[in-house]
Amino acid sequence: MLEKIKQQFQNATDLFTDTLDNGFWQMEIAYFPALCDERIKDGLLVPFSYRFDPDEFRRMLHSNPKYAIADKPDGWPSLLLKGFVLIRIKDEIYSFKSDRTIVTEPDTTQVEASLHGPQAAFTESLDLNLYLLRFRYNVPTLNVEPFDKGSFSNTAIQVLYDRELVNQVVLDMLYKQLEKVKIDLLLSSGQLVKALTDKSHRLFPTLLQTERPDRVATLLRKGKIAILINGSRFAIVLPVRVYDFMHAMDDDYDAFWMSRFLIGLRYIAVVVTILLPAGYIAIVSYNPEIFRVQLAFTIDGSRAGVPYPSFVEVFIMLFMIEALIEASIRLPRFVGSTATTVGGLILGQAAQQAGLVSSIMIIVTSAVAISNFVIPNSTFSQSIRLLKYLFVIIAVIYGISGVAVLFFALIVYLCNLRSFGEPYFGFFVPHQKDLASRAQDKG
Repeated sequence: MLEKIKQQFQNATDLFTDTLDNGFWQMEIAYFPALCDERIKDGLLVPFSYRFDPDEFRRMLHSNPKYAIADKPDGWPSLLLKGFVLIRIKDEIYSFKSDRTIVTEPDTTQVEASLHGPQAAFTESLDLNLYLLRFRYNVPTLNVEPFDKGSFSNTAIQVLYDRELVNQVVLDMLYKQLEKVKIDLLLSSGQLVKALTDKSHRLFPTLLQTERPDRVATLLRKGKIAILINGSRFAIVLPVRVYDFMHAMDDDYDAFWMSRFLIGLRYIAVVVTILLPAGYIAIVSYNPEIFRVQLAFTIDGSRAGVPYPSFVEVFIMLFMIEALIEASIRLPRFVGSTATTVGGLILGQAAQQAGLVSSIMIIVTSAVAISNFVIPNSTFSQSIRLLKYLFVIIAVIYGISGVAVLFFALIVYLCNLRSFGEPYFGFFVPHQKDLASRAQDKG
């Protein structure tokens, strides 16, 4: 065994191989010390060397779930690179699970904050993520299907679903998509999302990424499918609807009417983010008669010193906002928020005093930025940020009529969009009673 392993790894310097002899048996052993933890000492070396009993050691090899038969040489490199120990005793070869665990405690939420809900978030440890999910969705009908993806990384992923609630058609479609995935290094959930998403549906996300175990548990109860990836602190959920991206976990914990008010506020914020810059250009440059006379005079007076058309100042302010948002992400956490806040205030005031933009444009830009931050999901928020530029370009060319036609086309596009065969723009999902009846029909 040791000679074959050395040939496979071309005598790698960080590979440990040795033959141990306790006076009764000889054991060949091979592993990467950097990938293994202290379990190799307590679970293998001490029982073999210091308190050896042949019958007890034989029972341990066959009854301990950390040991498994590994008689296929082609699979040895993959096992060793995943932190397993290979041992050979009496012409039988076993693998011992001793992979190093870096994360031992759950993280706190960083992206999807919640005021009243649990604060635990997924980590980069697949085993810990599975524990967090089973802790909240503690039913025997939860199925876990393991896969390996990435021809170089061999990243472990797990597909989870409730076998009594899942849509079998969607599950089969997911398995077919996973077979088509060709990735060399699978390092993040975003890579798998891109591989599973149809290229024609890239404008809006059709898979949900979340760091919250309670959100995944809630969506599993609705018959959805979750994917956990080793090394990624975000889970993938499918199929999804627009409502899933606009729903925050606090909506499940707050009072009924308060949560409905906040959900309605988010939808209004989406419309404001998409239409306000384009509407400003269209009305100021093409259709000022839409405003009341007093408001039209106020806007015209604020733009009296601006030397160029309205769409130029819109692009200037939107560029400044996008640059500030990007800077807040890339700067160190301790100075990011302060630097971007001060920079935004100074740039906005200086641009207005210099006559580059009007004071009304400052208000419009602030409203757009605040409305975009109201969206709970960052991926969906980025899609909305990109979409507003399409409306701005159409407003420059066709005015208010072009904005209205494009908004209607957007609604048609969303109605036609599908997430693994499920309608993307469907606001009404089956109630728990309907899901329970479907489970009974399957039974």
